[in-house]
Amino acid sequence: MESVLPGDPDTAPHRGRLNRAIKESLRDLGAQLSLLNHSVGTRLDLKATDLECLDLLTRDGPLSPSTLARRAGLHPATLTGILDRLERGGWIERGRDPSDRRGVVVQAARGRGAEILRRTADAARTAAERLTAS
Repeated sequence: MESVLPGDPDTAPHRGRLNRAIKESLRDLGAQLSLLNHSVGTRLDLKATDLECLDLLTRDGPLSPSTLARRAGLHPATLTGILDRLERGGWIERGRDPSDRRGVVVQAARGRGAEILRRTADAARTAAERLTAS
């Protein structure tokens, strides 16, 4: 990509084209990531929000349900259903908060991350095959 110097009047139209191209590329990337997440979720029998919460737990966990709800931008009652689904599927574990035995913390189940990575790779490979076949 060419560099565009600030303040150069001849580069303003070029800068505008570059900005539009970047924005369009980011939109395309967002759409492709959304499709990939949907494909992975379908393979794992998880909804997009379930995957998002699982990702937050994998990166930041263990977390209290209220902290997870806040970080995911979800109502606590909505999160309860998501956690129930994830726990039934063996994706998360609930336990007592070691700093406050009255509290609960949620964490990603050990050993399931490899399965997500494998299925993500499978979904990405399938998507790439579809794109190159067209």
